[in-house]
Amino acid sequence: MSKLTPFLMFQGQAEEAINYYTSIFKESEIIRLARYGAEGPGKEGEVAKAVFSINGQQFLCNDSSVQHGFSFTPSISLFVECDSEAEIDQAYAKLLEGGQPLMPINNYGFSKKFGWVQDKFGVSWQLNLEN
Repeated sequence: MSKLTPFLMFQGQAEEAINYYTSIFKESEIIRLARYGAEGPGKEGEVAKAVFSINGQQFLCNDSSVQHGFSFTPSISLFVECDSEAEIDQAYAKLLEGGQPLMPINNYGFSKKFGWVQDKFGVSWQLNLEN
């Protein structure tokens, strides 16, 4: 195996999500973004395949050309080690907009500051500030 990359599959919100995530985390960028054309197979203009990065970690994503009856689940989440209290507070607050708290920011014993949130797209994020 040469590389393992997380893949996020959306249904029409991929570009919005990419722009949202890259605005929250520093050192983030959209690397490539290809759209479906008139010939399909997805809806014209939606994301056929995109690559973006958050602090050097690359992600793939797209808008599924096939409708499906499932979405994201908290059973898998993106774990972020934050460098400061300001960073964890800001990221948690932004990700919580339109989302829901799974574990509000607190000291849970295993970390001096930890929060778990499911964002407005259904993606789960664990944010941690190491002791």
